[in-house]
Amino acid sequence: MAGVLGLEKFEQSRILVLGDIMLDRYLWGDVQRISPEAPVPLFHIRKRSETPGGAGNVVSNLIGLQCSVTLIGVRGSDAAGERLNRLLQNPRVKAHIVVDSTRPTVTKTRVVSHGQQLLRIDEEEIVPLSSHAMHEIATLIEASITECDSVILSDYGKGFFLSESVAQHIITLAKATHVPVIVDPKGNNWDKYRGATCITPNVKELETVCGDSLADTDRLVEAMRWALHTYGLSWLVVTRGSLGVCLINRDDKEPIFVPAVARQVYDVSGAGDTVIATLTLALACGFDFPAAARIANLAAGIVVGKVGTHPISILELQASIATEDAGVHGHILNKITSSHSAAIQVQAWKAYGEQIVFTNGCFDLLHPGHIHLLSHAKELGDRLVVGLNSDASVRRLKGTGRPILTERDRAALLSSLDCVDLVVVFHEDTPDLLIESLTPNILVKGADYRPEEVVGRATVESYGGRVHLVPVLHGYSTKAIAARVALANDSTISST
Repeated sequence: MAGVLGLEKFEQSRILVLGDIMLDRYLWGDVQRISPEAPVPLFHIRKRSETPGGAGNVVSNLIGLQCSVTLIGVRGSDAAGERLNRLLQNPRVKAHIVVDSTRPTVTKTRVVSHGQQLLRIDEEEIVPLSSHAMHEIATLIEASITECDSVILSDYGKGFFLSESVAQHIITLAKATHVPVIVDPKGNNWDKYRGATCITPNVKELETVCGDSLADTDRLVEAMRWALHTYGLSWLVVTRGSLGVCLINRDDKEPIFVPAVARQVYDVSGAGDTVIATLTLALACGFDFPAAARIANLAAGIVVGKVGTHPISILELQASIATEDAGVHGHILNKITSSHSAAIQVQAWKAYGEQIVFTNGCFDLLHPGHIHLLSHAKELGDRLVVGLNSDASVRRLKGTGRPILTERDRAALLSSLDCVDLVVVFHEDTPDLLIESLTPNILVKGADYRPEEVVGRATVESYGGRVHLVPVLHGYSTKAIAARVALANDSTISST
């Protein structure tokens, strides 16, 4: 693994995403009894959330990895489409969403209780694009493709690529401009992807195409070689769930197997979107296919450890690569998350009746005073979320010599503590916006603050939450530790 070197190039890249965008809705709640009207569970809704789905989730992953995105997709002329438009608004995204009045916006509503999907409700009409939409999309693609480093075809079988000519037109244009095309496939008609740089199916999707069981590894490799040559691909990357990833090149004899990192799996929704987004971006930034596949495999391992569809973030990926290089595995990687993902996770916990505790700080050079505060905070509720000042925020608050440890390292240390459930880096000087997003039940700070000095107090108390001040464990501070280290270093230099 190349470590985190090279990831800084992510923000310099632009990826063109083409495909089926949809609106993902979540109803969070619980089931406590059977309905008196029929023998079915009675679901009590506690929270609702919405997020871009399908190709929109690919875009969310790319945004989380700090790159720029051009998105071309289709929605219906309806309220769901308007909501999807608003959700996709981001400074990093050029969204060209064609409105097709002949179809509804594809919407998936998932009913979730205690981390388990009880039901999914789909609203869709799978029909070919209207001639007007087809013409508008073709014009947009021709204008956008030369501005991008790579192209992702995100096929969810909802109509965007229903006509083989659409995908083939894209691949032909990309080849003419030497832009690689990576495909997340759907269905058994791979002729429409012929000539793409790479296709990224899971095992079941490859089985659909070749018409045979691929549980046996030798049979899987044989099927991969067949697909490579049949469809004129350069690479094939197959995701294998708990077995990791297998990839093969058209010119190589032997496949490459990337084992999965063992983690607790909560929800596989959106994992394929994370894989293709991370793989494509890594390739665009100069990683070779084996290295890019390893990075994408780590990214998928992070998102399946969360409830609901969650995009990856650059901080999560950096922490994952760093701990992978150090030989550290496990659940701690799933704790470092973005504010958006944290808000969804907190909503899920609240739907289960859990009390959310929040505290925040720089946590530079973790010491016993920090541990005392965090342990005490966790005892006040069921889940502890820690807001962590970003490096830039710490510099503004503490001066140019701080932080001593980077936000990635500070987040990794905090996430290794059993008492901490989530770590969220915020870039503002105060956690006001994060607190408003998470709405914790209890806001915790050290007793060296007076209640009226606690940032976020008014927000938390406005909806019935409370502030709790933890007694300070005296004799510990990052500043004092740094001074002692500097003094010891000076003494060592003097003695030599």
